[in-house]
Amino acid sequence: MTRYIFVTGGVVSSLGKGIAAASLGALLEARGLSVTILKLDPYINVDPGTMSPFQHGEVYVTDDGAETDLDLGHYERFVSMQARQSNNFTTGRIYQDVLRKERRGDYLGATVQVIPHVTDAIKERVLEGGEGFDVAIVEVGGTVGDIESLPFLESVRQLRQEMGAQRAMLIHLTLVPYIATAGETKTKPTQHSVKELRSIGLQPDVLICRSDHEVDLSSRRKIALFTNVEERAVISLQDADSIYKIPGMLHAEGLDKYVVEKMQLQAAEADLSQWISVVDAHVNPQRTVTIAMVGKYMDLLEAYKSLIESMTHAGIHNRARVKLKYIDSEDIERKGTAQLADVDAILVPGGFGERGVEGKIATVKYARENKIPYLGICLGMQVAVIEYARHVAGLNDATSTEFREHPEHPVIALITEWTNDEGELEVRSADDDLGGTMRLGGQDCALTPGTAIHAAYGQDVIRERHRHRWEFNNGYRKRLSDAGLILSGTSIDGNLVECVEVPDHPWFVGVQFHPEFTSNPRDGHPLFTAFVAAAIGHQENK
Repeated sequence: MTRYIFVTGGVVSSLGKGIAAASLGALLEARGLSVTILKLDPYINVDPGTMSPFQHGEVYVTDDGAETDLDLGHYERFVSMQARQSNNFTTGRIYQDVLRKERRGDYLGATVQVIPHVTDAIKERVLEGGEGFDVAIVEVGGTVGDIESLPFLESVRQLRQEMGAQRAMLIHLTLVPYIATAGETKTKPTQHSVKELRSIGLQPDVLICRSDHEVDLSSRRKIALFTNVEERAVISLQDADSIYKIPGMLHAEGLDKYVVEKMQLQAAEADLSQWISVVDAHVNPQRTVTIAMVGKYMDLLEAYKSLIESMTHAGIHNRARVKLKYIDSEDIERKGTAQLADVDAILVPGGFGERGVEGKIATVKYARENKIPYLGICLGMQVAVIEYARHVAGLNDATSTEFREHPEHPVIALITEWTNDEGELEVRSADDDLGGTMRLGGQDCALTPGTAIHAAYGQDVIRERHRHRWEFNNGYRKRLSDAGLILSGTSIDGNLVECVEVPDHPWFVGVQFHPEFTSNPRDGHPLFTAFVAAAIGHQENK
């Protein structure tokens, strides 16, 4: 029977609930338990798909095509789970479901209320998401005291009451600030945060105390006394220079041992050998390479969270420190490509809209002409096609219909029909809603032997995740191939171009999919590992 561990946050946001939940998941998995992690988001949006990256950060895409919170990326990187739509839901999704039922008459004319109808819908999704696993960790978004998260917290209260202490546990992540001028650790914010929880009927079993200093024993005793939490369950979690140290730090504090005992789980001792190897490779690199990342959301790097982590993973598997040089593509438009002169490789990530696109195209041209290793992802592949069409194939007006409605040479265009992973025909148009009309989720891709991408993966068929509306225009397939562009990967039915490369270049790959969503620190990812290896080779040959 599944055990449920609920994780809440208090005092301030951005304390790292997602990392803490994922790290606990990693520890329990290292003890031989099957683990899944859910994220409950209190905002009214149905999903993050149409939210600005500047406000919400990255939209993480699961294999089944769900657009979810970026914390699900942490879960998949720390735990060998494959997240699905059921692993993330929002207040908006819950209310949408409840209102749909009300319109259908499912409530038989009853007055629909937050309690019990909304809370029942939340509980139903939580139980469904944890089904079939030894442990389900449920992260509740927001901060205790926020009005938006109250229905979620009430649902947690009800579930704990219904399940009992052996099957449901509450972990509260809180801030314990260190006041440098006084030389003191302050416990009062944590006391008040727990008081807020208790006022709505929730007593935490574990407190994880975040601080930039170690929370000393006397402070932990004081916290335990005033919050009615066992002293050994008051866990100190100090800032770390690598998030991949967090599982080891929580293990040293005895968190996983306490959870296993409290929930009476039959589990082996934790085998952290993989995490020890990851941390060793991360903190002891043998070289440093500099890779330019030219994008359009550089004011909020959370928009590229999975991609940045993937580069770290590639560094780990090449025993290299990857130093990312973040460059706004509009800066390339204003100041030129001279700022790319000192880099060992160039990465152009995905994005939407016309802003900064010409800077990305100029970046591609610089990488191609100067034979600098290049990796283009999603829009990064599309601008590579546009650049090649303009400057090699002689199609001077080449662009995407995303940026101009009726160009002379729409080498990238809105494809209205394609076959999905189940072999079913999907249709879209420019007039469709933005949310849920993209090619989303995992799909198989056939690679061409003898190409750089085939060498990277070492497979004829791969599976990667998509999130985009525009595609390579098949009307230009022959013309660009005749001009030398290598179409190194296609959808299984051969209808959609997924990967491109350019000839006479040491390493130049563009992919329509998002490989960053399937990278993790233990295994890395073959494409990013090959890309960083190419950067190392370029550095050595300078």
